[in-house]
Amino acid sequence: MERRESAGEEEEEGRRNEERVNNTRGIILRDQNNNREPIWPTIDGPLGLSEDESLSYARNFFKFGFFLLPWLWALNCFYFWPVLRHSPSFPRIRRYVFGSAIGFVGFTVLLSSWALTFSIGGEHLFGPVWGKLVMYNVADRFGLTGASI
Repeated sequence: MERRESAGEEEEEGRRNEERVNNTRGIILRDQNNNREPIWPTIDGPLGLSEDESLSYARNFFKFGFFLLPWLWALNCFYFWPVLRHSPSFPRIRRYVFGSAIGFVGFTVLLSSWALTFSIGGEHLFGPVWGKLVMYNVADRFGLTGASI
C-alpha cells in the first residue's frame, strides 16, 4: 500500500516538474526549498544547454576570446549570466565565465584608454609625430586624393 502511494506521489511530482519546465519559457526557477541557486546554467532556462554542453561552450568561448575575439568573452558572460551571478552554482563552468568577465573588462579598459589617448590627447600629446601616427591623412601622403586623367 505504501509503495502504491509513494509511486503515485512520484508520478504526481514528475507531472508537476514537467508542467513547471513546460510553463517556464526561459525563466530561471528555484528548487522547492526556494534556494537561490539557478537550476539551469544558461539564460534561456530549460531551452538551453545541459551542464556538460554548457561546460564545453563556456570553455570554447573563453579560449577563443584570446584569439583577438574578446566579444566572445562578453557573449560568454551574457549567456552564462546565472553562473556568473550566483557564485556557488556550477563551479566547473564558473571559472571559465569568471575568466571571461575579467578578460572582457581588461580588454575594454585597454581599448578605451587607447582610444581616449588619441582622441583627447591628439597633437598636443604627441607633438610633431602626430602627423605620422594618424590614419586619416594616408591618402594625402601618397597622393591618392588628386584625380589625374
